Amino acid sequence: MTQSTIFCDFDGPIVDVSERYYTTYQQGLGRVAAQGPGNPETIRSLSKSQFWTFKQNRVPDRQIAHWSGLEGAEIDAFLVQVSRLVNHPSLLDYDQLQPHAYEGLAILKQCGVRVVLVTLRPPDQVMQFLAKHQLDWAISDLYGMPRADAAYTNQANHKVERLGAAISAQQRQGYDLRNTWMIGDTEADIMAGQTLGVDTVAVTCGIRSSTYLQSFRPTHLLPDLWAAAQRLQQQVTLRRR
Repeated sequence: MTQSTIFCDFDGPIVDVSERYYTTYQQGLGRVAAQGPGNPETIRSLSKSQFWTFKQNRVPDRQIAHWSGLEGAEIDAFLVQVSRLVNHPSLLDYDQLQPHAYEGLAILKQCGVRVVLVTLRPPDQVMQFLAKHQLDWAISDLYGMPRADAAYTNQANHKVERLGAAISAQQRQGYDLRNTWMIGDTEADIMAGQTLGVDTVAVTCGIRSSTYLQSFRPTHLLPDLWAAAQRLQQQVTLRRR
């Protein structure tokens, strides 16, 4: 089989999770304020822009909670609430398709490039989102995680394991991985690709900033999946001449 294959993260390149994460943060603060013995007037919600800037620069949730007016046991209670809330079915509806992700996937399809998702999300969540946005046609294979909280904690070792499993399975099926990429929006994606000898594409439309991602030295640093698809389209065209 000579058809090209790339590996791609789900959250970030395809899905914009910023509204879900911000709503989780707001609800967590609200529950702590309602339940805690402290003074609710000291609790102040960050704007979405402030919150997302902190997330993109990997400021820990504990520090974000402190900057929101929480202290001591309140911070611990907030972290528990966030963990419980972030993957609740009612909040998953806040996930949105990234701008131009559809167009990027369409370019890859036109080029005959297979897209294999490597995600720390449960596969059922991924399939529900793809069906909702009529993107089933865009994905050739899927490697996810059974635990619903794995994507939020985003441990690099989990992504290395999932990408390794995906690569091995694709090779067994006879697919061409000589010019493959790992596309993602976090350090875990970059580290997984580097560990397994795969070129990495870091996209800056997700949960990490351009400056933060650049420090991990990805092969390419691009704005989004659409830009990555255009770059790959150029390479595929050159190889076929």
